[in-house]
Amino acid sequence: MDLSQFRRDYLKGGLARSGLSPDPVLQFTTWFEQARATDIPDPTAMILATVGADGQPSQRAVLLKYYDETGFVFFTNFESRKAKEMAANPRVSLLFVWLELERQVQINGVARRISASESAKYFMSRPKDSQVAAWVSSQSHPLSSRQMLMQKFHEMKRKIGEGKVPIPSFWGGFRVRPDEVEFWQGRKNRLHDRFLYTRKEDGDGWQIERLSP
Repeated sequence: MDLSQFRRDYLKGGLARSGLSPDPVLQFTTWFEQARATDIPDPTAMILATVGADGQPSQRAVLLKYYDETGFVFFTNFESRKAKEMAANPRVSLLFVWLELERQVQINGVARRISASESAKYFMSRPKDSQVAAWVSSQSHPLSSRQMLMQKFHEMKRKIGEGKVPIPSFWGGFRVRPDEVEFWQGRKNRLHDRFLYTRKEDGDGWQIERLSP
């Protein structure tokens, strides 16, 4: 299938050095709040890229649950492919794609597990069915059928009843501490605006440079 004529121009705005915050987390907050104010269905969705022991990259969409100056946090099963790959190689990349705003944000850094108490705090805020689902899904492992998965889910719900769902020992959060953050704004004629924040070697502040589109 030839898709060479499938294109559009990006005309919704620009990005200038003078308009950037000196801190990429503050700049991210500005863009994220603007994304939230639109009809984007899942502004917290981000692509997480990891690399396996054989050098093969893999990607999947995960949901950002919270962030601050220390990093960006998401949750997963520790036996999943992504968790195992991060355990072996913690260097990862996150990508937010907000096409409605003609924007992308790429975050490169190191992923580390958060504390058990921090994971438990978030786990208890989830809907109860989502808590149960964390117990019954052997994430990334082969599954004989959808029917088997739902059977396990309903059996676990019956077992727990009205009681509280304990946090699984094999489930929790990762925080990605950014070393690089790139903000991309689409522009006319593919002459996009790109600015890269790079953490200074002494850890005190960020270097900002414009990149060619």
